[in-house]
Amino acid sequence: MKKRLFLSLFAGFLLAGNANAEPLKIGYSDWPGWVAWEIAIEKHMFEKVGVDVQFEWFDYVASMDAFAAGQLDAVTMTNGDALVTGATGAQNVMILINDYSNGNDMIVGAPGINSITDLKGKKVGVELGFVDHLLLLNGLEKAGMTESDVELVNVPTNETPQVLASGQVDAIGAWQPNSGQALQLVPGSKPIYTSADEPGLIYDVLAVSPSSLAAHKDEWKKVIDAWYMAVDYLNDPKTRDDAISIMAARVGVEPEVYKAFIDGTKILTKEEAQAFMKKADGFGSLYGSTEIADQFNVDNKVYADKQTVENYIDPSLLLGE
Repeated sequence: MKKRLFLSLFAGFLLAGNANAEPLKIGYSDWPGWVAWEIAIEKHMFEKVGVDVQFEWFDYVASMDAFAAGQLDAVTMTNGDALVTGATGAQNVMILINDYSNGNDMIVGAPGINSITDLKGKKVGVELGFVDHLLLLNGLEKAGMTESDVELVNVPTNETPQVLASGQVDAIGAWQPNSGQALQLVPGSKPIYTSADEPGLIYDVLAVSPSSLAAHKDEWKKVIDAWYMAVDYLNDPKTRDDAISIMAARVGVEPEVYKAFIDGTKILTKEEAQAFMKKADGFGSLYGSTEIADQFNVDNKVYADKQTVENYIDPSLLLGE
């Protein structure tokens, strides 16, 4: 009887501890590879794997600010912005690659601008130090040009469609939905270089604070398990339409329109993500891509000192190490 009473009390303490435990708080924002988290939320996949999470919706920059302020355990960011966030004081570790941009990041030219070479001597509106600035530099390099061949105008990404429409610039760099809005707002405009021209230039990730990762490693593994349940639900022809409807509803877009956004985002299967989590040079690896982003950030004075990229990546949960 005493043994049974002790076991009952012990079980009660465990339940009470779990009930009082704080959920893992994750900030996410409007990008298809992150909106896909909504599938796991709506379909109760976190409950199925046994982890308590609280997702909070933000504008992108605000999500990083909230993470830096210690209000979140994790945040969805690009790999380059994970470095920026860490270099300015909010250390983080990338544990999951959601996707890489596969066309949704664009350099959009005004009517009459048909290629990167047409930008010589022209004005380009882009948010300096952000990923589409890097995309522009990559496109210029491939065209045998440099940043000095264009005049950069610093424009917040969410204002780029209006700035292109106003005629203040000849092209803009932006990601969806802003790039798509620019194309709709300016008849005759066109994408002249996109992230599909350099796969792996922009990886989109889940970055976790080191303290939360250390204290809750098993829980974060379950978060990753729920993510791949959502990816499977999106990829399954039988449930794909429902998955897209869930994602479209999150951002207030018609499902038919949102399908194009998904097409411009290479949401990775587990096997695909595992391949990119292995160390290698160049854009075919999260490590190599992040090294390139680090050099870009230093060159553009986003922060002063090069970062140790290996400190920002923990592949163990994804690779099952």
